Amino acid sequence: MPSSVRPSNVRINALKAIGLIGRGKKLLPKEALSPLEGKTPSRRDRAFLMELVYGVLRQKGLLDYLISGFISRPGMLSGRGGRTADNLRLAAYQIFFTRVPERAAVSEAVDLEKNFGPEKGFGGGNPALVNAVLRNIIRNKKTLDESLTRLKADAENPALAADSRADAISTLTSHPLWLIRRWTERFGAEDALALASAGNRIPPLVLRVNTLKKTRDEILQMLALEGIKAGPTRFSPAGIKIGEATARGRVAYGDLKFLHPFCTAQDEAAQLAGYLLAPRPGEKVLDACAAPGGKTTHLAELMKDSGQIIAADIDRERLQKLRENFSRLGLGQKSLSVVEADITDEGCPVCKRPGYFDRVLLDAPCSSLGVIRRNPDVKYRHSERELARFYSRQLQMLHVSAGALKTGGALVYSTCSTEPEEGEMVIRDFLKMMKGCFTFDEDVPPYLLPLMKDGFLRTYPHREDMDGFFMAKLRRLC
Repeated sequence: MPSSVRPSNVRINALKAIGLIGRGKKLLPKEALSPLEGKTPSRRDRAFLMELVYGVLRQKGLLDYLISGFISRPGMLSGRGGRTADNLRLAAYQIFFTRVPERAAVSEAVDLEKNFGPEKGFGGGNPALVNAVLRNIIRNKKTLDESLTRLKADAENPALAADSRADAISTLTSHPLWLIRRWTERFGAEDALALASAGNRIPPLVLRVNTLKKTRDEILQMLALEGIKAGPTRFSPAGIKIGEATARGRVAYGDLKFLHPFCTAQDEAAQLAGYLLAPRPGEKVLDACAAPGGKTTHLAELMKDSGQIIAADIDRERLQKLRENFSRLGLGQKSLSVVEADITDEGCPVCKRPGYFDRVLLDAPCSSLGVIRRNPDVKYRHSERELARFYSRQLQMLHVSAGALKTGGALVYSTCSTEPEEGEMVIRDFLKMMKGCFTFDEDVPPYLLPLMKDGFLRTYPHREDMDGFFMAKLRRLC
Protein backbone atom coordinates (compact mmCIF):
# COMPACT_ATOMS: atom_id res chain seq x y z
CA MET A 1 0.00 0.00 0.00
CA PRO A 2 1.58 3.34 -1.03
CA SER A 3 2.48 5.84 1.67
CA SER A 4 0.34 8.96 2.06
CA VAL A 5 3.26 10.86 3.59
CA ARG A 6 4.59 13.38 1.10
CA PRO A 7 8.38 13.84 0.79
CA SER A 8 8.00 17.45 1.87
CA ASN A 9 6.53 16.26 5.17
CA VAL A 10 9.52 13.98 5.67
CA ARG A 11 11.80 16.96 5.05
CA ILE A 12 9.81 19.09 7.50
CA ASN A 13 10.24 16.47 10.19
CA ALA A 14 13.91 16.00 9.35
CA LEU A 15 14.37 19.74 9.80
CA LYS A 16 12.56 19.64 13.14
CA ALA A 17 14.70 16.74 14.34
CA ILE A 18 17.95 18.43 13.28
CA GLY A 19 16.93 21.58 15.15
CA LEU A 20 15.97 19.73 18.32
CA ILE A 21 19.20 17.73 18.34
CA GLY A 22 21.16 20.93 17.68
CA ARG A 23 19.61 22.40 20.82
CA GLY A 24 20.79 19.47 22.90
CA LYS A 25 17.80 17.15 22.83
CA LYS A 26 18.63 13.49 22.44
CA LEU A 27 16.14 12.57 19.75
CA LEU A 28 15.95 9.34 17.82
CA PRO A 29 15.15 10.02 14.17
CA LYS A 30 12.08 7.78 14.35
CA GLU A 31 10.66 10.15 16.96
CA ALA A 32 10.65 12.90 14.37
CA LEU A 33 8.00 10.97 12.45
CA SER A 34 5.45 11.25 15.25
CA PRO A 35 4.03 14.66 14.21
CA LEU A 36 2.95 13.34 10.76
CA GLU A 37 -0.75 13.86 11.48
CA GLY A 38 -1.39 10.25 12.42
CA LYS A 39 -0.31 8.92 9.03
CA THR A 40 1.81 5.79 8.90
CA PRO A 41 5.12 6.47 7.15
CA SER A 42 6.40 3.95 4.66
CA ARG A 43 9.68 2.09 5.02
CA ARG A 44 11.06 4.33 2.26
CA ASP A 45 10.01 7.50 4.12
CA ARG A 46 11.63 6.27 7.34
CA ALA A 47 14.84 5.45 5.52
CA PHE A 48 14.88 8.85 3.81
CA LEU A 49 14.30 10.63 7.11
CA MET A 50 17.13 8.68 8.76
CA GLU A 51 19.49 9.53 5.92
CA LEU A 52 18.65 13.24 6.05
CA VAL A 53 18.93 13.63 9.82
CA TYR A 54 22.03 11.53 10.31
CA GLY A 55 23.61 12.79 7.09
CA VAL A 56 23.35 16.45 8.07
CA LEU A 57 24.64 15.74 11.57
CA ARG A 58 27.55 13.69 10.26
CA GLN A 59 28.55 16.25 7.62
CA LYS A 60 27.59 19.49 9.39
CA GLY A 61 31.09 20.99 9.50
CA LEU A 62 31.76 20.17 5.85
CA LEU A 63 28.35 21.50 4.81
CA ASP A 64 29.09 24.77 6.59
CA TYR A 65 32.41 24.94 4.76
CA LEU A 66 30.59 24.58 1.43
CA ILE A 67 27.82 27.05 2.30
CA SER A 68 29.90 29.73 4.02
CA GLY A 69 31.27 31.30 0.83
CA PHE A 70 27.76 32.25 -0.26
CA ILE A 71 26.53 33.84 2.98
CA SER A 72 27.36 37.40 3.96
CA ARG A 73 25.59 37.44 7.31
CA PRO A 74 28.10 37.12 10.20
CA GLY A 75 27.25 34.25 12.53
CA MET A 76 24.66 32.70 10.23
CA LEU A 77 26.25 29.26 10.58
CA SER A 78 27.65 29.64 14.08
CA GLY A 79 24.41 29.32 16.01
CA ARG A 80 22.38 32.43 15.20
CA GLY A 81 21.02 31.17 11.88
CA GLY A 82 18.50 28.90 13.56
CA ARG A 83 16.20 26.91 11.34
CA THR A 84 17.17 28.79 8.18
CA ALA A 85 20.78 27.64 8.59
CA ASP A 86 19.59 24.08 9.17
CA ASN A 87 17.40 24.34 6.08
CA LEU A 88 20.43 25.33 4.01
CA ARG A 89 22.42 22.42 5.45
CA LEU A 90 19.58 20.01 4.69
CA ALA A 91 19.38 21.15 1.05
CA ALA A 92 23.18 21.22 0.62
CA TYR A 93 23.41 17.69 1.97
CA GLN A 94 20.93 16.52 -0.68
CA ILE A 95 22.85 18.37 -3.42
CA PHE A 96 26.27 16.94 -2.52
CA PHE A 97 25.53 13.57 -0.91
CA THR A 98 22.30 12.15 -2.36
CA ARG A 99 20.68 11.44 -5.70
CA VAL A 100 17.92 13.98 -5.08
CA PRO A 101 17.71 16.24 -8.15
CA GLU A 102 19.23 19.66 -7.45
CA ARG A 103 16.06 21.49 -8.52
CA ALA A 104 13.97 19.40 -6.13
CA ALA A 105 16.33 20.10 -3.24
CA VAL A 106 16.14 23.86 -3.88
CA SER A 107 12.38 23.88 -4.43
CA GLU A 108 11.71 21.92 -1.22
CA ALA A 109 14.03 24.16 0.80
CA VAL A 110 12.31 27.32 -0.47
CA ASP A 111 8.87 25.84 0.22
CA LEU A 112 9.97 24.89 3.73
CA GLU A 113 11.25 28.41 4.30
CA LYS A 114 7.95 29.93 3.11
CA ASN A 115 6.11 27.84 5.69
CA PHE A 116 8.22 29.12 8.56
CA GLY A 117 5.69 30.94 10.67
CA PRO A 118 3.95 31.00 14.06
CA GLU A 119 1.22 28.61 12.91
CA LYS A 120 3.88 26.00 12.14
CA GLY A 121 5.89 26.70 15.26
CA PHE A 122 8.92 27.62 13.16
CA GLY A 123 9.37 31.31 13.91
CA GLY A 124 9.89 33.03 10.54
CA GLY A 125 12.02 32.34 7.48
CA ASN A 126 13.84 33.88 4.55
CA PRO A 127 12.95 32.11 1.28
CA ALA A 128 14.76 34.68 -0.89
CA LEU A 129 18.05 34.11 0.92
CA VAL A 130 17.68 30.32 0.78
CA ASN A 131 16.87 30.41 -2.91
CA ALA A 132 19.82 32.71 -3.72
CA VAL A 133 22.36 30.75 -1.66
CA LEU A 134 21.37 27.35 -3.03
CA ARG A 135 21.26 28.50 -6.64
CA ASN A 136 24.72 30.02 -6.22
CA ILE A 137 25.95 26.73 -4.80
CA ILE A 138 24.58 24.84 -7.81
CA ARG A 139 26.11 27.32 -10.27
CA ASN A 140 29.48 26.90 -8.55
CA LYS A 141 29.22 23.18 -7.87
CA LYS A 142 32.13 22.26 -10.15
CA THR A 143 34.40 24.69 -8.28
CA LEU A 144 33.15 23.36 -4.94
CA ASP A 145 33.78 19.76 -6.02
CA GLU A 146 37.33 20.74 -6.92
CA SER A 147 37.69 22.36 -3.50
CA LEU A 148 36.56 19.11 -1.87
CA THR A 149 39.14 17.19 -3.88
CA ARG A 150 41.91 19.53 -2.68
CA LEU A 151 40.65 19.27 0.90
CA LYS A 152 40.79 15.47 0.73
CA ALA A 153 44.29 15.64 -0.71
CA ASP A 154 45.42 17.92 2.13
CA ALA A 155 43.90 15.60 4.73
CA GLU A 156 45.83 12.67 3.24
CA ASN A 157 49.12 14.53 2.61
CA PRO A 158 51.88 13.38 5.01
CA ALA A 159 54.13 16.25 3.85
CA LEU A 160 51.67 18.95 4.92
CA ALA A 161 52.40 20.87 8.13
CA ALA A 162 50.76 19.21 11.13
CA ASP A 163 48.43 22.11 11.95
CA SER A 164 47.31 22.50 8.33
CA ARG A 165 46.68 18.79 7.99
CA ALA A 166 44.67 18.72 11.23
CA ASP A 167 42.56 21.62 9.93
CA ALA A 168 41.91 19.73 6.69
CA ILE A 169 40.96 16.51 8.52
CA SER A 170 38.68 18.45 10.86
CA THR A 171 36.84 20.15 7.98
CA LEU A 172 36.68 17.09 5.75
CA THR A 173 35.27 14.83 8.48
CA SER A 174 33.22 17.43 10.37
CA HIS A 175 35.01 16.65 13.63
CA PRO A 176 36.03 19.37 16.10
CA LEU A 177 39.60 20.53 15.66
CA TRP A 178 40.49 19.93 19.32
CA LEU A 179 39.55 16.26 18.97
CA ILE A 180 41.47 15.78 15.71
CA ARG A 181 44.56 17.34 17.31
CA ARG A 182 44.29 14.95 20.27
CA TRP A 183 43.93 11.92 18.01
CA THR A 184 46.81 13.08 15.80
CA GLU A 185 49.06 13.42 18.84
CA ARG A 186 48.15 9.97 20.17
CA PHE A 187 47.75 7.91 17.01
CA GLY A 188 49.33 9.92 14.19
CA ALA A 189 47.59 11.78 11.38
CA GLU A 190 46.81 8.67 9.32
CA ASP A 191 44.96 6.98 12.17
CA ALA A 192 43.27 10.25 13.16
CA LEU A 193 41.87 10.57 9.65
CA ALA A 194 40.82 6.90 9.60
CA LEU A 195 39.13 7.17 13.00
CA ALA A 196 37.27 10.36 12.09
CA SER A 197 36.23 8.91 8.72
CA ALA A 198 34.93 5.77 10.44
CA GLY A 199 32.85 8.01 12.70
CA ASN A 200 30.99 9.26 9.63
CA ARG A 201 30.14 5.81 8.27
CA ILE A 202 26.83 4.10 8.96
CA PRO A 203 27.57 1.47 11.63
CA PRO A 204 26.49 -2.14 11.17
CA LEU A 205 23.47 -3.59 12.94
CA VAL A 206 24.80 -6.10 15.46
CA LEU A 207 22.69 -8.51 17.48
CA ARG A 208 23.46 -10.37 20.68
CA VAL A 209 21.78 -13.75 20.90
CA ASN A 210 20.10 -14.79 24.14
CA THR A 211 21.82 -18.16 24.28
CA LEU A 212 19.39 -19.37 26.95
CA LYS A 213 16.79 -19.57 24.18
CA LYS A 214 18.64 -19.97 20.88
CA THR A 215 22.11 -20.69 19.62
CA ARG A 216 23.88 -18.26 17.33
CA ASP A 217 23.72 -20.80 14.50
CA GLU A 218 19.95 -21.12 14.92
CA ILE A 219 19.51 -17.34 14.63
CA LEU A 220 21.79 -17.24 11.57
CA GLN A 221 19.61 -19.92 9.96
CA MET A 222 16.45 -17.90 10.75
CA LEU A 223 17.99 -14.83 9.13
CA ALA A 224 19.05 -16.84 6.07
CA LEU A 225 15.48 -18.09 5.60
CA GLU A 226 14.38 -14.44 5.50
CA GLY A 227 16.98 -13.67 2.85
CA ILE A 228 19.02 -11.51 5.23
CA LYS A 229 22.80 -11.73 4.98
CA ALA A 230 24.51 -12.09 8.36
CA GLY A 231 27.57 -13.61 9.96
CA PRO A 232 29.16 -14.23 13.37
CA THR A 233 31.09 -11.44 15.06
CA ARG A 234 34.84 -11.78 15.45
CA PHE A 235 35.19 -11.44 19.23
CA SER A 236 31.77 -11.84 20.88
CA PRO A 237 30.70 -15.51 21.08
CA ALA A 238 27.02 -14.53 20.86
CA GLY A 239 27.22 -11.67 18.36
CA ILE A 240 25.78 -11.52 14.84
CA LYS A 241 26.61 -8.80 12.33
CA ILE A 242 23.88 -8.06 9.81
CA GLY A 243 24.99 -7.48 6.22
CA GLU A 244 25.01 -3.94 4.85
CA ALA A 245 21.91 -4.34 2.70
CA THR A 246 19.43 -6.85 1.31
CA ALA A 247 17.04 -6.83 -1.63
CA ARG A 248 14.69 -4.87 0.64
CA GLY A 249 17.35 -2.33 1.53
CA ARG A 250 19.18 -1.73 4.79
CA VAL A 251 17.84 -3.84 7.65
CA ALA A 252 16.93 -2.14 10.95
CA TYR A 253 16.31 -3.84 14.28
CA GLY A 254 12.65 -2.88 14.01
CA ASP A 255 12.41 -5.00 10.87
CA LEU A 256 13.44 -8.11 12.81
CA LYS A 257 10.50 -8.44 15.19
CA PHE A 258 10.56 -12.23 14.78
CA LEU A 259 13.95 -12.14 16.57
CA HIS A 260 13.09 -9.73 19.38
CA PRO A 261 12.32 -12.50 21.94
CA PHE A 262 15.73 -14.04 21.24
CA CYS A 263 18.09 -11.16 20.43
CA THR A 264 19.15 -7.70 21.58
CA ALA A 265 20.54 -5.01 19.30
CA GLN A 266 23.95 -4.26 20.81
CA ASP A 267 27.28 -3.30 19.27
CA GLU A 268 29.93 -5.98 19.55
CA ALA A 269 32.14 -3.79 21.75
CA ALA A 270 29.35 -3.34 24.30
CA GLN A 271 28.85 -7.11 24.39
CA LEU A 272 32.44 -7.63 25.54
CA ALA A 273 31.80 -6.03 28.95
CA GLY A 274 29.71 -8.99 30.05
CA TYR A 275 32.25 -11.52 28.83
CA LEU A 276 35.06 -9.63 30.57
CA LEU A 277 33.16 -9.59 33.88
CA ALA A 278 32.18 -13.27 33.41
CA PRO A 279 29.51 -13.57 36.14
CA ARG A 280 28.57 -17.06 37.24
CA PRO A 281 25.18 -18.58 38.10
CA GLY A 282 24.18 -17.94 41.68
CA GLU A 283 26.43 -14.92 42.22
CA LYS A 284 25.40 -11.50 43.51
CA VAL A 285 26.07 -8.85 40.85
CA LEU A 286 25.70 -5.07 40.84
CA ASP A 287 25.17 -3.18 37.59
CA ALA A 288 25.85 0.29 38.92
CA CYS A 289 24.62 2.32 35.90
CA ALA A 290 22.28 -0.19 34.36
CA ALA A 291 19.64 1.53 32.24
CA PRO A 292 18.46 0.89 29.57
CA GLY A 293 19.64 -2.63 30.34
CA GLY A 294 21.53 -3.95 27.32
CA LYS A 295 24.50 -5.05 29.41
CA THR A 296 22.28 -6.03 32.36
CA THR A 297 20.30 -8.54 30.30
CA HIS A 298 23.59 -9.97 29.06
CA LEU A 299 24.74 -10.49 32.65
CA ALA A 300 21.49 -12.35 33.38
CA GLU A 301 21.99 -14.55 30.32
CA LEU A 302 25.57 -15.38 31.31
CA MET A 303 24.35 -16.24 34.81
CA LYS A 304 21.66 -18.51 33.31
CA ASP A 305 19.11 -16.21 34.97
CA SER A 306 20.21 -17.56 38.35
CA GLY A 307 21.52 -15.55 41.30
CA GLN A 308 20.90 -11.89 42.09
CA ILE A 309 21.34 -8.82 39.93
CA ILE A 310 20.78 -5.38 41.37
CA ALA A 311 20.36 -2.86 38.56
CA ALA A 312 20.82 0.72 39.74
CA ASP A 313 20.30 3.90 37.74
CA ILE A 314 19.15 7.46 38.30
CA ASP A 315 16.95 7.69 35.18
CA ARG A 316 13.39 6.47 35.81
CA GLU A 317 12.35 6.36 32.15
CA ARG A 318 15.41 4.38 31.14
CA LEU A 319 14.85 1.98 34.03
CA GLN A 320 11.39 1.30 32.63
CA LYS A 321 13.08 0.44 29.36
CA LEU A 322 15.34 -1.94 31.30
CA ARG A 323 12.28 -3.72 32.72
CA GLU A 324 10.80 -3.97 29.23
CA ASN A 325 14.03 -5.49 27.88
CA PHE A 326 14.05 -8.13 30.62
CA SER A 327 10.39 -8.91 29.95
CA ARG A 328 10.97 -9.17 26.17
CA LEU A 329 13.74 -11.72 26.72
CA GLY A 330 11.89 -13.61 29.45
CA LEU A 331 14.57 -12.87 32.05
CA GLY A 332 14.87 -11.70 35.63
CA GLN A 333 11.52 -12.66 37.14
CA LYS A 334 13.29 -13.83 40.29
CA SER A 335 16.86 -12.64 39.95
CA LEU A 336 16.44 -8.92 39.09
CA SER A 337 16.04 -6.05 41.55
CA VAL A 338 15.79 -2.51 40.19
CA VAL A 339 16.97 0.47 42.23
CA GLU A 340 16.24 4.03 41.14
CA ALA A 341 19.15 5.91 42.68
CA ASP A 342 22.44 7.67 42.10
CA ILE A 343 25.04 5.27 43.48
CA THR A 344 27.12 8.20 44.75
CA ASP A 345 24.20 9.46 46.87
CA GLU A 346 24.59 8.60 50.57
CA GLY A 347 20.96 7.50 50.62
CA CYS A 348 21.42 4.94 47.87
CA PRO A 349 20.53 1.43 49.14
CA VAL A 350 23.51 -0.03 47.30
CA CYS A 351 25.86 2.07 49.44
CA LYS A 352 24.52 0.30 52.51
CA ARG A 353 25.88 -3.03 51.28
CA PRO A 354 29.67 -2.71 51.47
CA GLY A 355 31.50 -5.88 50.49
CA TYR A 356 28.26 -7.59 49.42
CA PHE A 357 28.68 -8.30 45.71
CA ASP A 358 30.71 -10.98 43.94
CA ARG A 359 30.98 -8.86 40.81
CA VAL A 360 30.32 -5.27 39.84
CA LEU A 361 29.86 -3.67 36.43
CA LEU A 362 30.32 0.09 36.23
CA ASP A 363 29.46 1.28 32.74
CA ALA A 364 30.06 4.89 33.68
CA PRO A 365 28.37 7.93 32.10
CA CYS A 366 30.86 9.53 29.74
CA SER A 367 31.36 11.84 26.77
CA SER A 368 30.29 9.08 24.35
CA LEU A 369 33.09 10.09 21.96
CA GLY A 370 33.50 6.42 21.07
CA VAL A 371 30.01 6.16 19.57
CA ILE A 372 30.08 9.14 17.20
CA ARG A 373 29.11 6.88 14.29
CA ARG A 374 25.86 6.05 16.11
CA ASN A 375 25.28 9.49 17.65
CA PRO A 376 26.94 12.07 15.39
CA ASP A 377 25.68 15.01 17.46
CA VAL A 378 28.20 13.93 20.13
CA LYS A 379 30.86 15.69 18.03
CA TYR A 380 29.26 19.05 18.73
CA ARG A 381 28.04 18.42 22.28
CA HIS A 382 31.29 18.46 24.25
CA SER A 383 34.44 20.53 24.63
CA GLU A 384 37.91 19.38 25.64
CA ARG A 385 37.52 21.05 29.05
CA GLU A 386 34.56 18.79 29.87
CA LEU A 387 36.77 15.71 29.91
CA ALA A 388 38.11 16.72 33.32
CA ARG A 389 34.55 16.86 34.66
CA PHE A 390 33.81 13.38 33.34
CA TYR A 391 37.04 12.10 34.90
CA SER A 392 36.13 13.40 38.35
CA ARG A 393 32.62 11.97 38.23
CA GLN A 394 33.82 8.60 36.94
CA LEU A 395 36.52 8.30 39.62
CA GLN A 396 33.93 9.06 42.29
CA MET A 397 31.56 6.41 40.93
CA LEU A 398 34.39 3.88 40.74
CA HIS A 399 35.21 4.40 44.42
CA VAL A 400 31.60 3.80 45.46
CA SER A 401 31.18 0.78 43.19
CA ALA A 402 34.43 -0.75 44.42
CA GLY A 403 33.26 -0.39 48.01
CA ALA A 404 30.30 -2.66 47.25
CA LEU A 405 32.61 -5.46 46.10
CA LYS A 406 33.63 -8.28 48.43
CA THR A 407 37.28 -9.25 48.88
CA GLY A 408 38.26 -11.50 46.01
CA GLY A 409 35.48 -10.11 43.84
CA ALA A 410 35.87 -8.71 40.31
CA LEU A 411 34.89 -5.32 38.89
CA VAL A 412 34.73 -4.15 35.28
CA TYR A 413 34.92 -0.43 34.57
CA SER A 414 33.68 0.54 31.11
CA THR A 415 33.13 3.72 29.07
CA CYS A 416 32.23 4.33 25.42
CA SER A 417 34.95 6.94 25.03
CA THR A 418 38.17 7.14 23.03
CA GLU A 419 39.81 9.51 25.52
CA PRO A 420 42.31 8.50 28.24
CA GLU A 421 40.79 10.90 30.80
CA GLU A 422 37.77 8.60 30.87
CA GLY A 423 39.75 5.36 30.73
CA GLU A 424 43.39 4.74 31.55
CA MET A 425 43.73 7.83 33.75
CA VAL A 426 40.72 6.87 35.87
CA ILE A 427 41.98 3.34 36.48
CA ARG A 428 45.60 4.30 37.16
CA ASP A 429 44.64 7.01 39.63
CA PHE A 430 42.14 4.71 41.34
CA LEU A 431 44.78 1.99 41.80
CA LYS A 432 47.20 4.53 43.29
CA MET A 433 44.58 5.72 45.77
CA MET A 434 43.66 2.16 46.81
CA LYS A 435 47.30 1.37 47.73
CA GLY A 436 47.41 -2.29 46.81
CA CYS A 437 43.84 -3.26 47.66
CA PHE A 438 42.98 -3.61 43.96
CA THR A 439 44.92 -4.98 41.03
CA PHE A 440 44.34 -5.89 37.40
CA ASP A 441 42.46 -9.19 37.12
CA GLU A 442 44.25 -11.59 34.78
CA ASP A 443 41.22 -13.88 34.51
CA VAL A 444 40.32 -12.75 30.99
CA PRO A 445 38.78 -14.90 28.22
CA PRO A 446 41.54 -15.73 25.72
CA TYR A 447 39.51 -14.43 22.77
CA LEU A 448 39.65 -10.92 24.29
CA LEU A 449 43.43 -10.85 24.75
CA PRO A 450 44.14 -9.44 21.23
CA LEU A 451 42.21 -6.32 22.26
CA MET A 452 44.14 -5.82 25.50
CA LYS A 453 47.34 -4.00 26.38
CA ASP A 454 48.75 -3.32 29.86
CA GLY A 455 45.52 -4.53 31.46
CA PHE A 456 43.30 -2.23 29.36
CA LEU A 457 40.88 -3.31 26.67
CA ARG A 458 40.24 -0.87 23.83
CA THR A 459 38.20 -1.07 20.62
CA TYR A 460 37.99 1.42 17.75
CA PRO A 461 35.63 1.70 14.78
CA HIS A 462 38.44 2.13 12.24
CA ARG A 463 40.35 -0.92 13.46
CA GLU A 464 37.80 -3.54 14.51
CA ASP A 465 34.58 -2.02 13.09
CA MET A 466 33.28 -1.72 16.65
CA ASP A 467 32.26 1.26 18.73
CA GLY A 468 35.09 2.93 20.64
CA PHE A 469 35.11 1.38 24.13
CA PHE A 470 37.49 1.27 27.08
CA MET A 471 37.34 -1.51 29.69
CA ALA A 472 39.44 -2.68 32.60
CA LYS A 473 38.90 -5.62 34.94
CA LEU A 474 40.04 -5.27 38.56
CA ARG A 475 40.22 -7.72 41.45
CA ARG A 476 39.74 -6.69 45.09
CA LEU A 477 42.51 -8.00 47.36
CA CYS A 478 41.59 -6.48 50.71
